[in-house]
Amino acid sequence: MAELGSKGVTAGKIASNVQKKLTRAQEKVLQKLGKADETKDEQFEQCVQNFNKQLTEGTRLQKDLRTYLASVKAMHEASKKLTECLQEVYEPDWPGREETNKIAENNDLLWMDYHQKLVDQALLTMDTYLGQFPDIKSRIAKRGRKLVDYDSARHHYESLQTAKKKDEAKIAKAEEELIKAQKVFEEMNVDLQEELPSLWNSRVGFYVNTFQSIAGLEENFHKEMSKLNQNLNDVLVSLEKQHGSNTFTIKAQPRKKTKLFSRLRRKKSSDNAPTKGNKSPSPPPDGSPAGTPEIKVNHEPEPASLDTPGAAIPKSPSQSSLPAVVVETFPATVNGTVEGSTPPKRSDLPPGFMFKVQAQHDYTATDSDELQLKAGDVVLVIPFENPEEQDEGWLMGVKESDWHQHKELEKCRGVFPENFTERVQ
Repeated sequence: MAELGSKGVTAGKIASNVQKKLTRAQEKVLQKLGKADETKDEQFEQCVQNFNKQLTEGTRLQKDLRTYLASVKAMHEASKKLTECLQEVYEPDWPGREETNKIAENNDLLWMDYHQKLVDQALLTMDTYLGQFPDIKSRIAKRGRKLVDYDSARHHYESLQTAKKKDEAKIAKAEEELIKAQKVFEEMNVDLQEELPSLWNSRVGFYVNTFQSIAGLEENFHKEMSKLNQNLNDVLVSLEKQHGSNTFTIKAQPRKKTKLFSRLRRKKSSDNAPTKGNKSPSPPPDGSPAGTPEIKVNHEPEPASLDTPGAAIPKSPSQSSLPAVVVETFPATVNGTVEGSTPPKRSDLPPGFMFKVQAQHDYTATDSDELQLKAGDVVLVIPFENPEEQDEGWLMGVKESDWHQHKELEKCRGVFPENFTERVQ
Protein backbone atom coordinates (compact mmCIF):
# COMPACT_ATOMS: atom_id res chain seq x y z
CA MET A 1 0.00 0.00 0.00
CA ALA A 2 2.86 2.33 0.88
CA GLU A 3 4.37 1.68 -2.56
CA LEU A 4 1.11 2.46 -4.32
CA GLY A 5 0.76 5.60 -2.26
CA SER A 6 4.23 6.63 -3.24
CA LYS A 7 3.48 6.03 -6.92
CA GLY A 8 0.27 7.99 -6.58
CA VAL A 9 2.10 10.97 -5.12
CA THR A 10 4.66 10.85 -7.89
CA ALA A 11 2.00 10.66 -10.57
CA GLY A 12 0.22 13.59 -8.97
CA LYS A 13 3.37 15.69 -9.00
CA ILE A 14 4.01 14.89 -12.63
CA ALA A 15 0.46 15.85 -13.57
CA SER A 16 0.77 19.08 -11.58
CA ASN A 17 4.05 19.99 -13.29
CA VAL A 18 2.58 19.27 -16.70
CA GLN A 19 -0.41 21.47 -15.93
CA LYS A 20 1.89 24.30 -14.73
CA LYS A 21 3.94 24.15 -17.92
CA LEU A 22 0.79 24.23 -20.02
CA THR A 23 -0.62 27.17 -18.08
CA ARG A 24 2.66 29.11 -18.36
CA ALA A 25 2.83 28.46 -22.09
CA GLN A 26 -0.71 29.73 -22.61
CA GLU A 27 0.03 32.80 -20.48
CA LYS A 28 3.14 33.66 -22.47
CA VAL A 29 1.27 33.32 -25.75
CA LEU A 30 -1.46 35.66 -24.52
CA GLN A 31 1.15 38.18 -23.32
CA LYS A 32 2.98 38.11 -26.64
CA LEU A 33 -0.30 38.62 -28.50
CA GLY A 34 -1.11 41.55 -26.23
CA LYS A 35 -4.21 39.86 -24.87
CA ALA A 36 -2.82 39.72 -21.34
CA ASP A 37 -0.76 42.26 -19.44
CA GLU A 38 2.67 41.33 -18.08
CA THR A 39 4.18 42.39 -14.78
CA LYS A 40 7.33 44.42 -15.52
CA ASP A 41 10.22 45.35 -13.23
CA GLU A 42 12.73 47.50 -15.11
CA GLN A 43 15.07 47.74 -12.14
CA PHE A 44 15.28 43.97 -11.88
CA GLU A 45 15.78 43.62 -15.64
CA GLN A 46 18.76 45.97 -15.38
CA CYS A 47 20.16 43.80 -12.60
CA VAL A 48 19.79 40.74 -14.83
CA GLN A 49 21.63 42.50 -17.69
CA ASN A 50 24.47 43.39 -15.32
CA PHE A 51 24.56 39.80 -14.08
CA ASN A 52 24.89 38.42 -17.61
CA LYS A 53 27.63 40.91 -18.45
CA GLN A 54 29.49 40.06 -15.24
CA LEU A 55 29.23 36.36 -15.99
CA THR A 56 30.57 36.85 -19.53
CA GLU A 57 33.51 38.94 -18.32
CA GLY A 58 34.33 36.49 -15.54
CA THR A 59 34.23 33.52 -17.91
CA ARG A 60 36.58 35.25 -20.33
CA LEU A 61 38.96 36.19 -17.52
CA GLN A 62 39.00 32.59 -16.34
CA LYS A 63 39.77 31.36 -19.86
CA ASP A 64 42.58 33.88 -20.38
CA LEU A 65 44.04 33.09 -16.97
CA ARG A 66 44.16 29.40 -17.84
CA THR A 67 45.89 30.31 -21.13
CA TYR A 68 48.41 32.39 -19.19
CA LEU A 69 49.10 29.48 -16.85
CA ALA A 70 49.57 27.16 -19.82
CA SER A 71 52.09 29.64 -21.26
CA VAL A 72 53.96 29.80 -17.94
CA LYS A 73 54.17 26.02 -17.93
CA ALA A 74 55.42 25.99 -21.53
CA MET A 75 58.05 28.62 -20.69
CA HIS A 76 59.09 26.52 -17.71
CA GLU A 77 59.65 23.52 -19.95
CA ALA A 78 61.56 25.59 -22.52
CA SER A 79 63.73 27.17 -19.81
CA LYS A 80 64.40 23.75 -18.30
CA LYS A 81 65.57 22.33 -21.63
CA LEU A 82 67.78 25.37 -22.22
CA THR A 83 69.51 25.02 -18.85
CA GLU A 84 69.89 21.27 -19.42
CA CYS A 85 71.60 22.07 -22.72
CA LEU A 86 73.99 24.42 -20.91
CA GLN A 87 74.81 21.70 -18.39
CA GLU A 88 75.57 19.26 -21.20
CA VAL A 89 77.93 21.57 -23.08
CA TYR A 90 79.62 22.84 -19.91
CA GLU A 91 82.69 20.65 -19.66
CA PRO A 92 83.67 19.15 -16.27
CA ASP A 93 87.04 20.91 -16.09
CA TRP A 94 85.61 24.36 -16.74
CA PRO A 95 85.40 26.66 -13.71
CA GLY A 96 81.92 27.29 -12.33
CA ARG A 97 80.35 23.97 -13.32
CA GLU A 98 78.90 23.38 -9.86
CA GLU A 99 77.52 26.91 -9.80
CA THR A 100 75.79 26.41 -13.15
CA ASN A 101 74.21 23.19 -11.92
CA LYS A 102 72.91 24.94 -8.82
CA ILE A 103 71.57 27.84 -10.89
CA ALA A 104 69.76 25.38 -13.16
CA GLU A 105 68.20 23.67 -10.14
CA ASN A 106 67.06 26.97 -8.62
CA ASN A 107 65.73 28.06 -12.00
CA ASP A 108 63.52 24.98 -12.18
CA LEU A 109 62.26 25.44 -8.59
CA LEU A 110 61.50 29.09 -9.22
CA TRP A 111 59.32 28.30 -12.25
CA MET A 112 57.46 25.59 -10.33
CA ASP A 113 56.83 27.89 -7.37
CA TYR A 114 55.59 30.68 -9.63
CA HIS A 115 53.13 28.41 -11.43
CA GLN A 116 51.78 26.93 -8.20
CA LYS A 117 51.26 30.34 -6.58
CA LEU A 118 49.38 31.53 -9.66
CA VAL A 119 47.09 28.53 -9.34
CA ASP A 120 46.51 29.05 -5.60
CA GLN A 121 46.16 32.82 -5.51
CA ALA A 122 44.53 33.53 -8.86
CA LEU A 123 42.99 30.53 -10.60
CA LEU A 124 41.35 28.95 -7.53
CA THR A 125 40.03 32.34 -6.46
CA MET A 126 38.67 32.80 -9.97
CA ASP A 127 36.94 29.41 -9.83
CA THR A 128 35.37 30.26 -6.47
CA TYR A 129 34.14 33.59 -7.78
CA LEU A 130 32.48 32.02 -10.82
CA GLY A 131 31.11 29.15 -8.75
CA GLN A 132 28.29 31.32 -7.40
CA PHE A 133 26.91 32.25 -10.81
CA PRO A 134 25.20 28.96 -11.80
CA ASP A 135 22.97 28.94 -8.68
CA ILE A 136 21.96 32.58 -9.12
CA LYS A 137 21.33 32.03 -12.83
CA SER A 138 19.04 29.11 -11.96
CA ARG A 139 17.15 31.22 -9.41
CA ILE A 140 16.70 34.04 -11.93
CA ALA A 141 15.14 31.56 -14.36
CA LYS A 142 12.91 30.15 -11.60
CA ARG A 143 11.86 33.64 -10.59
CA GLY A 144 10.77 34.23 -14.21
CA ARG A 145 8.62 31.10 -14.14
CA LYS A 146 7.01 32.13 -10.83
CA LEU A 147 6.26 35.55 -12.29
CA VAL A 148 4.37 33.88 -15.14
CA ASP A 149 2.48 31.78 -12.57
CA TYR A 150 1.59 34.89 -10.65
CA ASP A 151 0.35 36.72 -13.78
CA SER A 152 -1.63 33.67 -14.81
CA ALA A 153 -3.27 33.37 -11.37
CA ARG A 154 -4.04 37.09 -11.38
CA HIS A 155 -5.65 36.96 -14.80
CA HIS A 156 -7.71 33.90 -13.82
CA TYR A 157 -8.95 35.59 -10.66
CA GLU A 158 -9.80 38.79 -12.58
CA SER A 159 -11.72 36.85 -15.26
CA LEU A 160 -13.85 35.09 -12.63
CA GLN A 161 -14.65 38.38 -10.95
CA THR A 162 -15.76 39.99 -14.21
CA ALA A 163 -17.81 36.98 -15.39
CA LYS A 164 -21.56 37.45 -15.81
CA LYS A 165 -22.26 34.41 -13.70
CA LYS A 166 -20.09 34.55 -10.63
CA ASP A 167 -19.13 31.37 -8.86
CA GLU A 168 -18.07 32.39 -5.37
CA ALA A 169 -16.39 29.09 -4.67
CA LYS A 170 -14.24 29.34 -7.77
CA ILE A 171 -13.48 32.96 -7.02
CA ALA A 172 -12.37 32.09 -3.49
CA LYS A 173 -10.14 29.28 -4.74
CA ALA A 174 -8.67 31.49 -7.46
CA GLU A 175 -7.95 34.17 -4.88
CA GLU A 176 -6.22 31.63 -2.67
CA GLU A 177 -4.05 30.47 -5.59
CA LEU A 178 -3.26 34.07 -6.47
CA ILE A 179 -2.11 34.88 -2.94
CA LYS A 180 0.03 31.75 -2.86
CA ALA A 181 1.63 32.48 -6.27
CA GLN A 182 2.27 36.08 -5.28
CA LYS A 183 3.96 35.04 -2.03
CA VAL A 184 6.30 32.55 -3.74
CA PHE A 185 7.23 35.08 -6.42
CA GLU A 186 7.83 37.93 -4.01
CA GLU A 187 10.06 35.85 -1.74
CA MET A 188 12.32 34.94 -4.63
CA ASN A 189 12.15 38.43 -6.07
CA VAL A 190 13.16 40.11 -2.83
CA ASP A 191 16.17 37.82 -2.36
CA LEU A 192 17.43 38.41 -5.89
CA GLN A 193 16.80 42.14 -5.68
CA GLU A 194 19.26 42.19 -2.79
CA GLU A 195 21.84 39.71 -4.11
CA LEU A 196 22.23 40.87 -7.72
CA PRO A 197 23.33 44.47 -6.97
CA SER A 198 25.69 43.18 -4.29
CA LEU A 199 27.21 40.67 -6.70
CA TRP A 200 27.59 43.33 -9.37
CA ASN A 201 29.45 45.67 -7.00
CA SER A 202 31.74 42.89 -5.79
CA ARG A 203 33.36 42.59 -9.22
CA VAL A 204 35.56 45.67 -8.64
CA GLY A 205 37.23 44.26 -5.55
CA PHE A 206 37.61 40.86 -7.17
CA TYR A 207 39.29 42.24 -10.28
CA VAL A 208 41.62 44.38 -8.16
CA ASN A 209 42.66 41.48 -5.93
CA THR A 210 43.12 39.09 -8.85
CA PHE A 211 45.32 41.36 -10.94
CA GLN A 212 47.24 42.60 -7.90
CA SER A 213 48.05 39.00 -7.02
CA ILE A 214 49.18 38.21 -10.56
CA ALA A 215 51.26 41.40 -10.81
CA GLY A 216 52.87 40.83 -7.41
CA LEU A 217 53.72 37.21 -8.15
CA GLU A 218 55.16 38.10 -11.54
CA GLU A 219 57.22 40.93 -10.07
CA ASN A 220 58.75 38.70 -7.38
CA PHE A 221 59.36 35.95 -9.93
CA HIS A 222 61.28 38.25 -12.25
CA LYS A 223 63.31 39.67 -9.35
CA GLU A 224 64.42 36.21 -8.28
CA MET A 225 65.00 35.14 -11.88
CA SER A 226 67.07 38.27 -12.46
CA LYS A 227 69.34 37.29 -9.57
CA LEU A 228 69.83 33.82 -11.04
CA ASN A 229 70.59 35.30 -14.46
CA GLN A 230 73.13 37.68 -12.93
CA ASN A 231 74.81 34.78 -11.13
CA LEU A 232 74.95 32.82 -14.38
CA ASN A 233 76.40 35.83 -16.18
CA ASP A 234 79.13 36.15 -13.52
CA VAL A 235 80.05 32.47 -13.96
CA LEU A 236 80.25 32.86 -17.74
CA VAL A 237 82.35 36.04 -17.46
CA SER A 238 84.79 34.13 -15.25
CA LEU A 239 84.92 31.33 -17.83
CA GLU A 240 85.57 33.81 -20.62
CA LYS A 241 88.45 35.44 -18.71
CA GLN A 242 90.21 32.10 -18.27
CA HIS A 243 89.59 30.89 -21.82
CA GLY A 244 89.27 34.20 -23.65
CA SER A 245 92.45 33.69 -25.65
CA ASN A 246 90.83 30.70 -27.34
CA THR A 247 87.91 32.68 -28.73
CA PHE A 248 87.14 31.57 -32.28
CA THR A 249 86.88 34.46 -34.74
CA ILE A 250 85.37 34.05 -38.21
CA LYS A 251 87.11 36.14 -40.86
CA ALA A 252 86.41 37.01 -44.46
CA GLN A 253 88.14 35.14 -47.27
CA PRO A 254 91.73 36.34 -47.78
CA ARG A 255 92.78 37.64 -51.17
CA LYS A 256 94.92 35.05 -52.96
CA LYS A 257 96.18 35.24 -56.51
CA THR A 258 95.11 32.32 -58.72
CA LYS A 259 98.02 30.19 -59.90
CA LEU A 260 98.79 30.15 -63.63
CA PHE A 261 100.87 27.91 -65.79
CA SER A 262 104.57 28.67 -66.19
CA ARG A 263 104.46 30.00 -69.74
CA LEU A 264 102.04 32.74 -68.79
CA ARG A 265 104.16 33.41 -65.73
CA ARG A 266 107.24 33.92 -67.86
CA LYS A 267 105.27 36.27 -70.11
CA LYS A 268 104.09 38.25 -67.12
CA SER A 269 107.63 38.52 -65.81
CA SER A 270 108.39 40.80 -68.75
CA ASP A 271 105.53 43.11 -67.75
CA ASN A 272 106.08 45.78 -65.14
CA ALA A 273 102.48 45.93 -63.88
CA PRO A 274 102.33 45.92 -60.05
CA THR A 275 100.52 43.10 -58.21
CA LYS A 276 98.88 42.76 -54.85
CA GLY A 277 99.62 40.38 -52.00
CA ASN A 278 97.15 38.50 -49.84
CA LYS A 279 94.65 40.56 -47.90
CA SER A 280 92.41 39.57 -45.01
CA PRO A 281 89.61 42.07 -44.36
CA SER A 282 88.09 42.29 -40.90
CA PRO A 283 85.08 39.99 -40.28
CA PRO A 284 81.52 41.26 -40.52
CA PRO A 285 80.00 42.44 -37.19
CA ASP A 286 78.02 39.22 -36.83
CA GLY A 287 81.02 37.03 -37.67
CA SER A 288 79.14 35.07 -40.34
CA PRO A 289 80.84 34.58 -43.74
CA ALA A 290 78.84 34.48 -46.92
CA GLY A 291 79.25 31.73 -49.48
CA THR A 292 82.23 32.08 -51.85
CA PRO A 293 82.34 31.01 -55.50
CA GLU A 294 84.08 27.73 -56.31
CA ILE A 295 86.96 27.91 -58.78
CA LYS A 296 87.88 24.68 -60.62
CA VAL A 297 91.59 24.14 -61.27
CA ASN A 298 92.87 21.20 -63.37
CA HIS A 299 96.57 20.31 -63.02
CA GLU A 300 98.04 19.21 -66.36
CA PRO A 301 101.53 17.99 -67.26
CA GLU A 302 101.85 20.52 -70.10
CA PRO A 303 100.19 23.90 -70.72
CA ALA A 304 98.02 24.57 -73.73
CA SER A 305 99.71 25.97 -76.80
CA LEU A 306 99.73 29.70 -77.17
CA ASP A 307 99.12 29.24 -80.90
CA THR A 308 95.82 27.42 -80.45
CA PRO A 309 93.15 29.28 -82.44
CA GLY A 310 90.56 30.99 -80.34
CA ALA A 311 92.55 30.64 -77.10
CA ALA A 312 92.25 33.71 -74.95
CA ILE A 313 95.36 34.33 -72.81
CA PRO A 314 94.62 36.45 -69.73
CA LYS A 315 97.24 38.72 -68.22
CA SER A 316 99.58 36.99 -65.81
CA PRO A 317 100.17 37.97 -62.20
CA SER A 318 103.58 39.22 -61.08
CA GLN A 319 104.40 36.25 -58.82
CA SER A 320 107.29 34.54 -60.62
CA SER A 321 107.35 31.32 -58.60
CA LEU A 322 103.84 30.04 -59.35
CA PRO A 323 103.60 26.38 -60.54
CA ALA A 324 102.13 25.57 -63.90
CA VAL A 325 98.35 25.18 -63.72
CA VAL A 326 95.50 25.50 -66.19
CA VAL A 327 92.46 27.38 -64.97
CA GLU A 328 89.33 25.84 -66.40
CA THR A 329 86.54 28.37 -66.83
CA PHE A 330 82.90 27.67 -67.53
CA PRO A 331 80.53 30.15 -69.11
CA ALA A 332 77.77 31.30 -66.76
CA THR A 333 74.65 33.21 -67.58
CA VAL A 334 73.32 36.21 -65.71
CA ASN A 335 69.82 37.29 -66.67
CA GLY A 336 70.14 35.34 -69.90
CA THR A 337 73.59 36.81 -70.81
CA VAL A 338 76.70 34.68 -71.00
CA GLU A 339 79.21 35.91 -68.43
CA GLY A 340 82.23 37.39 -70.12
CA SER A 341 80.30 38.33 -73.24
CA THR A 342 79.43 41.92 -73.99
CA PRO A 343 75.94 42.68 -72.68
CA PRO A 344 73.71 45.33 -74.19
CA LYS A 345 74.96 48.80 -73.32
CA ARG A 346 72.88 50.89 -70.97
CA SER A 347 73.76 54.41 -70.03
CA ASP A 348 72.64 53.93 -66.45
CA LEU A 349 74.82 50.85 -65.87
CA PRO A 350 78.60 50.37 -66.15
CA PRO A 351 80.01 48.28 -69.01
CA GLY A 352 79.90 44.55 -68.28
CA PHE A 353 77.39 44.98 -65.42
CA MET A 354 76.43 41.55 -64.04
CA PHE A 355 74.28 42.01 -60.93
CA LYS A 356 73.73 44.17 -57.85
CA VAL A 357 74.67 43.50 -54.24
CA GLN A 358 73.93 45.42 -51.05
CA ALA A 359 76.39 45.80 -48.16
CA GLN A 360 75.14 44.12 -45.01
CA HIS A 361 78.02 45.41 -42.86
CA ASP A 362 80.50 48.27 -42.90
CA TYR A 363 83.84 47.48 -44.55
CA THR A 364 86.96 49.60 -44.10
CA ALA A 365 89.20 49.55 -47.16
CA THR A 366 92.80 48.52 -46.45
CA ASP A 367 94.22 49.28 -49.89
CA SER A 368 93.75 51.86 -52.62
CA ASP A 369 92.05 49.37 -54.96
CA GLU A 370 89.36 48.43 -52.42
CA LEU A 371 85.91 49.92 -51.97
CA GLN A 372 84.95 51.55 -48.68
CA LEU A 373 81.46 50.24 -47.80
CA LYS A 374 78.73 51.27 -45.42
CA ALA A 375 75.85 48.95 -44.54
CA GLY A 376 73.11 49.62 -47.10
CA ASP A 377 75.40 50.69 -49.96
CA VAL A 378 74.40 49.20 -53.32
CA VAL A 379 77.28 47.98 -55.49
CA LEU A 380 77.11 47.27 -59.23
CA VAL A 381 79.22 44.16 -59.80
CA ILE A 382 81.36 44.08 -62.95
CA PRO A 383 83.90 41.51 -64.22
CA PHE A 384 87.64 41.82 -63.64
CA GLU A 385 89.56 43.01 -66.69
CA ASN A 386 91.83 40.06 -66.06
CA PRO A 387 89.81 37.20 -64.50
CA GLU A 388 93.05 35.69 -63.09
CA GLU A 389 93.43 38.70 -60.81
CA GLN A 390 90.22 37.83 -58.96
CA ASP A 391 90.82 36.45 -55.47
CA GLU A 392 88.48 33.87 -53.99
CA GLY A 393 85.68 35.56 -52.07
CA TRP A 394 86.27 39.01 -53.65
CA LEU A 395 84.29 40.85 -56.30
CA MET A 396 84.92 43.86 -58.51
CA GLY A 397 82.35 46.62 -58.58
CA VAL A 398 81.43 50.26 -58.37
CA LYS A 399 79.09 51.82 -55.82
CA GLU A 400 75.83 52.77 -57.51
CA SER A 401 75.90 56.29 -56.08
CA ASP A 402 79.45 56.88 -57.39
CA TRP A 403 78.58 55.55 -60.83
CA HIS A 404 75.55 57.83 -61.21
CA GLN A 405 77.71 60.79 -60.17
CA HIS A 406 80.92 60.22 -62.18
CA LYS A 407 80.21 57.59 -64.87
CA GLU A 408 83.92 56.73 -64.87
CA LEU A 409 85.02 53.24 -63.90
CA GLU A 410 88.68 54.15 -63.43
CA LYS A 411 87.79 56.57 -60.63
CA CYS A 412 85.10 54.52 -58.92
CA ARG A 413 85.66 50.81 -59.27
CA GLY A 414 87.33 48.63 -56.68
CA VAL A 415 87.32 45.20 -55.10
CA PHE A 416 85.38 44.24 -51.96
CA PRO A 417 84.75 41.07 -49.90
CA GLU A 418 81.69 39.21 -51.14
CA ASN A 419 80.72 37.95 -47.67
CA PHE A 420 80.05 41.51 -46.51
CA THR A 421 77.25 41.79 -49.08
CA GLU A 422 74.08 40.13 -50.21
CA ARG A 423 72.83 39.85 -53.80
CA VAL A 424 69.69 41.89 -54.46
CA GLN A 425 69.33 41.69 -58.26
